[in-house]
Amino acid sequence: MTDFAAVSGVLGTYFDGLYHADTDRLATVFHPKAIYATADETPMLYRTMDEYFSVVAKRVSPASRDETRRDVIEAIEFAGQNTAFARVRCSIGTKDFVDFLTFVRTDGAWRIMAKIFQTTERKT
Repeated sequence: MTDFAAVSGVLGTYFDGLYHADTDRLATVFHPKAIYATADETPMLYRTMDEYFSVVAKRVSPASRDETRRDVIEAIEFAGQNTAFARVRCSIGTKDFVDFLTFVRTDGAWRIMAKIFQTTERKT
């Protein structure tokens, strides 16, 4: 499998985890020490993975509301053999997200090390 295909596969699991509010799936794609942050809130929102997963676990999943999936991989770039970046879009409820995801390859597996995101309200 190519690195591009491997990162794309991780992104597929990431999107599925968000859509189903499935923290077990998300735990397979995030590095345990990953950063989760947005400057859309004041003060800036920062969470550890444990804090983030706790929020996701309490969420009513988009799947249970039969929401239309809007998952898009806009770009995947590689900085070397063990570092990658992806720009993706997805939606939860009325919010659209642009996620900048930084990947590291450890023990032969690609995992998300940082999720920095921007949200906007969708008008329908």
